[in-house]
Amino acid sequence: MFFADVLETEGLGNRSYLAGGARAAVVVDPPRDIDRVITAAARRGVRIVAVAETHVHNDYVTGGLELARLTGARYLVPGGAQVAYARVPVADGDVEPVDEDLVLRAVATPGHTPHHTAYVLEESGRPVAAFTGGSLLIGSVGRPDLVEPRLTERLARAQHASAHRLVAELGDEVSVLPTHGFGSFCSATQAGGESSTIGAEKASNPALVQDVDTFVKELLAGLDDVPAYYAHMGPANAGGPAPVDLTPPRRADAAELARRLAAGEWVVDLRGRVAFAEGHVAGAFNFEVDGQLATYLAWMIPWGKPVTLLAASAEDVSRAQRELIRVGIDRPAAAAVGSPADWLPEGAATASFPRSTFAGLAAARARREDVVVLDVRRNGERAAAPWIEGSVHIPVHQLHRRLEEVPSGTVWVHCAGGMRAAIAASLLDAAGRAVVAVDDGFGAAAEAGLPLTTTSAGPEAPAAPVGSAAPAATATPAARA
Repeated sequence: MFFADVLETEGLGNRSYLAGGARAAVVVDPPRDIDRVITAAARRGVRIVAVAETHVHNDYVTGGLELARLTGARYLVPGGAQVAYARVPVADGDVEPVDEDLVLRAVATPGHTPHHTAYVLEESGRPVAAFTGGSLLIGSVGRPDLVEPRLTERLARAQHASAHRLVAELGDEVSVLPTHGFGSFCSATQAGGESSTIGAEKASNPALVQDVDTFVKELLAGLDDVPAYYAHMGPANAGGPAPVDLTPPRRADAAELARRLAAGEWVVDLRGRVAFAEGHVAGAFNFEVDGQLATYLAWMIPWGKPVTLLAASAEDVSRAQRELIRVGIDRPAAAAVGSPADWLPEGAATASFPRSTFAGLAAARARREDVVVLDVRRNGERAAAPWIEGSVHIPVHQLHRRLEEVPSGTVWVHCAGGMRAAIAASLLDAAGRAVVAVDDGFGAAAEAGLPLTTTSAGPEAPAAPVGSAAPAATATPAARA
């Protein structure tokens, strides 16, 4: 009897899989922190005999090469992928033995990348699960625009054909086990659902219910921003990622932190946004360890710039290291543990800024204070939903390069739930701006009576400020995104 265990990487919205039988297993699209995979195999009591990549990944650094080296497993990589290391090149129809009566069959599924390959697990000749990588996702497909702009439409059409091929070859009961689609920016759309089958996808997936022209038109129109760090992931994976080093970083004292800040390096405070707003080292940026740390820090930091981590505990530093190595930020320059009192020179004061709600924002606007409303949601989010009339729009991942575009006045910054607003507030605070972080779900904006519009004004909607904000009562944290 086969098994297929999910190895979740929530911060990146991805899944890896350990699948096999009584004695042996294959790992599909492994994460870079392969100790998790080895532990999962040990719990199952199975030997890893194969490691399979569906494609050269654009959104994270793979652990496949190192996992294959450590375990002696055969490393299966699509033959069309140009890589700089020895591997087993996989072609359409190739079969890899896994365990008794259990094999892995390669199915060419171009679209997410030109060389993309899905793998079908067959038990006694019967397909039981499809590891679809970035091809057929749950309610969506992998985006086709990450390789080369001139190939995007062609790959979108290939995605449609690949989805139909999988459906034609597999029974309705076969499990669909994708790598992307659980919050990953590699997914063309953010679809819901934790599990699916071929039959369920046939009934609802746009790639399977729409004709190819409609599918391609809507797919390309709905593509959202691409995280900047994606540009570094493909080359890292093609070149052969180095083994990871998760040993604790060197500890920094208050004097070193001050020197690093003065040098323009990034000092990142991993504490929750409430604690950060109440008191922090001036100039530090707030990326919560419980938020989408890897995605947004890697998206925003100038690539290669040293990063120093501040955290309440050594455990939080360790968690952050694990998140960051997955996106190629391999070693923090230093770290410090404790609280702002431990990170500041004697006699230095902490910085702080207020938090509020959309109701507090409405009250400040009613008093005609010098309020600037800054919306830091992504372009696609703002285009697809209402936004506050008079607000300025700069996506959070662009804000550090566009601070000079924020009008004068006290900046009330919001996103969809609070996490990205906290990041943005820390950037503005470090730049010396008066800021209020709106820590509230966007649904509360209408409830507060704020004027909303869906009128198209382009990706940015600058408007005159409406009148510096004395904050209203502090909000409790809302949804994270």
